[in-house]
Amino acid sequence: MAPEVVIGVDVGGTTVAAGLVDPDGRVLEHHQVPTHARGPGTALETIGELLDRLGERARARGVTVTGVGLGVPGIIDAERGAVGVDIHYAPELARASLGAMLRERVGVPVFVDNDVNALALAEWTWGAGRGARSLVMLALGTGVGGGIIVDGRLHRGHAGFGGELGHVPIDFDGPPCVCGGRGCLKAYVSGTDIALRAGERLGRPVSAAEVFRLAAEGDAAADAIVEAACAALGAGLSIIVNGLNPERVLLAGSVAKSLRPLEARVRAALARYAFAEALRATHLEILALDKDATVRGGAALVHYETRRRKMTTS
Repeated sequence: MAPEVVIGVDVGGTTVAAGLVDPDGRVLEHHQVPTHARGPGTALETIGELLDRLGERARARGVTVTGVGLGVPGIIDAERGAVGVDIHYAPELARASLGAMLRERVGVPVFVDNDVNALALAEWTWGAGRGARSLVMLALGTGVGGGIIVDGRLHRGHAGFGGELGHVPIDFDGPPCVCGGRGCLKAYVSGTDIALRAGERLGRPVSAAEVFRLAAEGDAAADAIVEAACAALGAGLSIIVNGLNPERVLLAGSVAKSLRPLEARVRAALARYAFAEALRATHLEILALDKDATVRGGAALVHYETRRRKMTTS
């Protein structure tokens, strides 16, 4: 019998990454292409072509693909594999029955969930969250997303909004957020918002990574923005620590990588707001993950959903 693998897919606003993943979480093949390589509105075509390519690579390797898992940046109906309306970085996928559409193409079960839910499952299954009964993943990148696992179960919420921690308000009079609210955590700590705020202060376009670099070099304006981000993140993390009391809190994403040298600042801000005993009981870790990690997210989703649905029907 041929060895079995699954295909994990990470759908981003800029890039779609996909890979063949074995049962131990090893990525055997990894491919990525621009999300809109064929032009605006073509994310579905990009995903389909990547799945075709990986199907061919699986046959060449002599392995059997048993399932496909996709992490998508938005609100997802995971039971139906359908995308909601709030998907800002690939809006053409809004309301798409992605699971059913791709199942017809690949001929194996296809599972779809929020990208950070999938990433949380990957770290819980094979990575920094392995063995934890409860964990929260907070992804700080272009946007801010969250994934919550409690008592060994992924918490999706009644309508699929569980884990939308980027839209926790931390300042009632704060700046407007893309969600329509004000003072959301995302408005202070996402790469998009850090770059926007810095561009206004510096009078020129700037990336979030450059803001952190300028701050490290002593630029006062950049450092003020970074300090605000650290303070806001501390407040947001305290909501997680006080409200959920998880065993582990994991931070990932491009902004999290930039924050690694500033971990002491983040921890100091968190300590100002969190219950001391709850914080002592929580392991906080800032991860430096690569694209293989996000591909493993889709693979972990396949394994999680296969087990969960078997238990539901047995």
